[in-house]
Amino acid sequence: MDPADAFRQAKDDEPGIVLPFFALLLLFHAAISAVLLSVFMIGTSPVPGPVTGGISGAVVFFAILIGGFAGAFIFGAWLHLWVYIFGGRRGIWQTIKVVMYGNTPLLLFGWIPFIGFVFTLWSLVLNILGIYELQEISSLKATLAVALAVMIPLILLIILAAYFMIASVTTTGPVMVSGPA
Repeated sequence: MDPADAFRQAKDDEPGIVLPFFALLLLFHAAISAVLLSVFMIGTSPVPGPVTGGISGAVVFFAILIGGFAGAFIFGAWLHLWVYIFGGRRGIWQTIKVVMYGNTPLLLFGWIPFIGFVFTLWSLVLNILGIYELQEISSLKATLAVALAVMIPLILLIILAAYFMIASVTTTGPVMVSGPA
């Protein structure tokens, strides 16, 4: 009920506490996501065979597990770069801890169709509060650090997608329709 206080209490949490907590949440999220994919994708794939059943769910499960852990450390390091630029000097572990604890709403409820994005936004707010508390920088600096850490990759992704879309459209020749003359 009080995220700022929860982060203050977590200031001294060691990896032996944080990593199992994050792993448990990630296991839950991966399992729910894999089940949902298996249930809703059966019979909708153009590829016949086991791809529409349990195998795709298993692939999703392990991809979320591996990607979740790797993503927490990679995003934590990326976020810490911005935190450091804005004056946070409490160490990278504090930032990674914020990412792992801050993603709790996303991992618990982010899989819910149509409203999952709300929990993503709440996780971003928690990341800001966590950086503010654990790195002991101002709320403005914490907000800027999280915003830049999120927006720069998103902008690059949008530019990359636009490039490939434009390249796809411009390299495809015109369609010649021949009909009765």
